[in-house]
Order: sequence, then C-alpha cells, then structure tokens
Amino acid sequence: MNILHILNGDSTANSFEDTGLDGDVMIWREVLSEGPLEENITAGSFWKNRLDWICGGFDETPEKYQQKVLDPLTMLDEHYDEINLWFEFDLHCQVNMLGVMTWLKQKTNLSAPAVYLICPDDYPGKNNFMGMGELTGEELEYLYDNIRIQLSGFDLILAEEAWKIYVSHDAEKLKSYLERTDFWGILRCLKPALKAQLVRLPVNQNGLNYIEEKLLDIYHAGNKTRPEIYKAFWKTEKIYGMGDMEIDIYLHRLESKALITL
Repeated sequence: MNILHILNGDSTANSFEDTGLDGDVMIWREVLSEGPLEENITAGSFWKNRLDWICGGFDETPEKYQQKVLDPLTMLDEHYDEINLWFEFDLHCQVNMLGVMTWLKQKTNLSAPAVYLICPDDYPGKNNFMGMGELTGEELEYLYDNIRIQLSGFDLILAEEAWKIYVSHDAEKLKSYLERTDFWGILRCLKPALKAQLVRLPVNQNGLNYIEEKLLDIYHAGNKTRPEIYKAFWKTEKIYGMGDMEIDIYLHRLESKALITL
C-alpha cells in the first residue's frame, strides 16, 4: 500500500522519524493564515503570489521557496492509496489543513485514496499542550492509533466551503457562515479557529486589529523585547498558532506606525 503523511511542520517531522509508521512524508511549510490567498489553490497565480509575498517579507529566496514549498507539492499528484493529514487545532494549522483538503478535492480523484485526519487539541498528561512538535515518536504513534479518523466526502466539501469563506477576508460572510453552520463533521477544531479569525478581522478607530491591539497591550505592560512579547502572546493566544515570524508581521506594522520601539 502506498501511504503519504502530510505533516504540519518540521518540528513534527523531527519526531515523526522516530515512529514506526510506514509511508512517504511531505512537510507542509506554508503559512496560509497570513498573506494573499485566492480560491483556486491549484492555480499557478496562487503560488506565484505566495512566493512573492514570502520572499518579500521574510528571509527567504525564490530558490529556497521552490525547494521547501513548491517541489513537495508534486507529491500530491502521485498515486497514493492512503493520505494522512497531521494538523493541529490552531488557526495557523486549520487554514493550512483547509488548503490541503481543498487541493485534494480540486485535483485528486478521491475515489482512489482514503484520506485520514489526525488533529489533536490536547494530549493525555500534558496540561498546556501546544502542538505535535513537542511530542515524541511514540506519542505521535499514540495519536495515530487513537484519534485518526477517515474523512468523508462531506468533510471535503465542508473544507472547500470554509476555504472560500476564509480567503474572502470578509468578516460579515464569516460571521454568517459560522451562525448558519451547525454540523462540522469530523472537523471539530475548525469552528473555534474560524471564530478566532472573526475576532482578528475587524480594525478599530486607530486602524489596529485584535492581534495588533493585543501586542500593543503586551508591550505597554512592560514586555519590551521580542522574546518577552512572544512568550506573553503565546500564553493567552495559542489559538492563533503563530510562530516568531508571524508575530513579527504585526510587530513590524506597529513599529511602522511608531507605536512601539524594539
């Protein structure tokens, strides 16, 4: 049987090497919760816009983006009997998950591969579970054996539907979608993540969204260095799943408005 595991990042991949699970591994290294998006994730324009945005705002080159992001996408065009999606509860992971599921629905003959989801929002004995990157290979195998669920056709339709709403960046559309959608299939972490997105979409009279307001409050509370700010943000806002570089996007905006000095 040909098996593909799509992992949510390099931290999970490091531990995954210590599992006894068979199959090829693809690491999803994009950050679809930030930057330009369009509905057709399989379009060349989608990935050209992503490349330009990533290379323009981060320490990345087109060559590295090609190697780390675009080249692995070719694995999704290969034949697999089974595909396992390893994504977490936070907005960062949930949007990436929607992107992958939408890609599979748009480009794959889903009568062939069985698609499964491993999506933890906690772990036994870990009171402040932050994600799969903190787990050992044995613990990842535990998730595989105990929470892996096969996606249905409904789940894939729901994912594509939610993706279209998300990429619109329209707060009213998202609010309406959340209010009228009662059944979420096995995508039980999606609604809380989309609610977090709804919180961060509006801007106040000063042109700041929720993330920027939160970071400004953290700064004014006496956290004047980036590591201090990161730690304080993660303590209360782990639903967003932001890493250092993502938080820096918002810190740079605050700096450009002369609201903070780092």
